[in-house]
Amino acid sequence: MRTVKPKVLKKGGKQRYGKGFSKEELKKAGLNPKEALRLHIPIDSRRRTSYEENVDTIKNLLGNKKPASKPKRKSKS
Repeated sequence: MRTVKPKVLKKGGKQRYGKGFSKEELKKAGLNPKEALRLHIPIDSRRRTSYEENVDTIKNLLGNKKPASKPKRKSKS
């Protein structure tokens, strides 16, 4: 899978590449941090901003291929 970097706004309205996506952006895209790390999507826990452009980037990256969760084991008792 290719590496992606989020875009972050600097002072004055200019854009730059960030170190990772914020937790809020991941939540809006339907991922939790563990799934994002499994898919090699960078996370920046210090960021508090959320941009729709970054949410769209995550959704396009996933392409409706969200990792399936493992089925829970049934107890034998």
